Amino acid sequence: MKRKCLHASPCPVARALDSIGDWWTLLILRDAFDGLKRFNAIQKSLGIPRNILTARLRLLVDRDILGVAPASDGSVYQEYVLTDKGRDLIPVISALRQWGEQHALAPQAPADAAVAMAGALLQPPPRRADLGRFVEPPDPHTKH
Repeated sequence: MKRKCLHASPCPVARALDSIGDWWTLLILRDAFDGLKRFNAIQKSLGIPRNILTARLRLLVDRDILGVAPASDGSVYQEYVLTDKGRDLIPVISALRQWGEQHALAPQAPADAAVAMAGALLQPPPRRADLGRFVEPPDPHTKH
């Protein structure tokens, strides 16, 4: 099934998903947040096919979420670094990580794994509508 392009959607969630909404992209960003910068390190971490990693990295660079820089050790390699736009995704990935630790860990997983990438648990941001008012999820017990 071909993915539907959502970049022109009026919904900001749909537009965000158009940029970062597949699992490989989110896992690449997780690795970038965790300090992996080189293609081979990311590929080894994820076990992702090289052609898919190449395509996802190109997309992230094209969308200014990652940048390309010369290797910090002076070698001929290049590194993928988070841009300001990419760093703005840290709370998103941290929130997904925290949700996964709370709700999706295997029963044998360590219970103390709930430390986010920044070293502390993040508080979820308040939900706001377009006009700035706070929004709460609908009460499932009330009739609409």
